[in-house]
Amino acid sequence: MTTMIEAAPEVRDRLALPLDVGDLDAALAMAQRVAPWFGIAKVGYELYAEAGPVAFDRLHDLGFTVFCDLKLHDIPNTVERGAAALARRGVRFMNAHAAGGSDMLAAFVVGARRGAEEAGLPMPITLAVTVLTSDPDTSAFDARLAVARDSGCAGVVCSGWELDRVGAAGLRSMVPGIRPAAASSDDQSRVMTPGAAIRAGADWLVIGRPVTAASAPETAAAAIATEVAAALPSA
Repeated sequence: MTTMIEAAPEVRDRLALPLDVGDLDAALAMAQRVAPWFGIAKVGYELYAEAGPVAFDRLHDLGFTVFCDLKLHDIPNTVERGAAALARRGVRFMNAHAAGGSDMLAAFVVGARRGAEEAGLPMPITLAVTVLTSDPDTSAFDARLAVARDSGCAGVVCSGWELDRVGAAGLRSMVPGIRPAAASSDDQSRVMTPGAAIRAGADWLVIGRPVTAASAPETAAAAIATEVAAALPSA
């Protein structure tokens, strides 16, 4: 039986919960249920389309760090302006598609820095999306990793199976496609358990359906936090 104790900060600050729902109240309710174990709330297209940046504000009010998962991908000028606008909202993480190329990613970083400076806030951690974990074809990974590094991004979004190359490039890693042992892979092609990903060098883990679709989200979240704690180097 899982012991329902709150995760230590070094565990909680590594775990990101995707709030992939179109209803802000439902998203906030789920976030509050697992707040003792997950410290990062991920806002993607669906919730942002419903609530806009108010979602960031409400999650900040609940004590969460916010990962703005809008995967910017456009001409450099548009991405720079969009990144600046999002950074002014105080998000801690934001991302853009590495497939957009070096000029676009460089503009993404510039915009994030400018927006944060204008608001008097810390610069967000800029992440380049390499290859989606639903895609089994990773042939573009190395080129996209190089673009992310050379464009000044702080890290990448990648699967657990590419973490050795991310570490060698000197970048940080936000890792989706995380599934506890024996859990369904759902639509993910490249998955890894929470403990294995941490031992492989992941900085942050994105874990959604194994928690949000569980019959007891609190129990699922606590079990994942326990596994992560055991895998940390200091454990």
